Amino acid sequence: MGSGEGDGRAGGRAGYREVMPLFRRDSSLPAAVKSRLDLTDDGVVASAELTDGWAVASRRALHIAVDGAPVRRRPWADVDRATLDPETTTLSVVWVEGTTDSLHLTHDRPQAFPAALRERVQSSVVHSEAVALPDGRALRVAVRRGDDGGLLTQVLGDGTVDLRDPAVSRLVDAAEARVREATGLPL
Repeated sequence: MGSGEGDGRAGGRAGYREVMPLFRRDSSLPAAVKSRLDLTDDGVVASAELTDGWAVASRRALHIAVDGAPVRRRPWADVDRATLDPETTTLSVVWVEGTTDSLHLTHDRPQAFPAALRERVQSSVVHSEAVALPDGRALRVAVRRGDDGGLLTQVLGDGTVDLRDPAVSRLVDAAEARVREATGLPL
């Protein structure tokens, strides 16, 4: 039985099936795009073709490689949230500073990339607490894992809250102290 024929190895006959990874979400990413990414000590989790380039989720960051422009790399702790409009296959990424990027996906039924993005964003959140403000609005205070693995504190809201207001400041400071204590960070 030379060359593995009939023994269950590559080149075998009846019933042989090639072993494939269960989750292989980056298989369509072109090598030319991957070579433009800064993946030092990192790896691709998922990718999605855009109408004007590629979006790539790595373990540490979201990379947006638009045709003819430098690749933008943002750590997961910079992503506040993202939503997918299934009608237009537009993924709206809201950054912690309040700006939004609209990524227009080419596939009419994208699943792997938005799921990977959600998982990566959620994995960056170590602990969070909602803060109800006197005017009825709310903020979130979160401890997140940064790109380097260190922990950082963020105050997330809609960008219209005045953190200099003494009542708001007291509530945010108290929430920050609680989330830092809950995660073992110094106060």
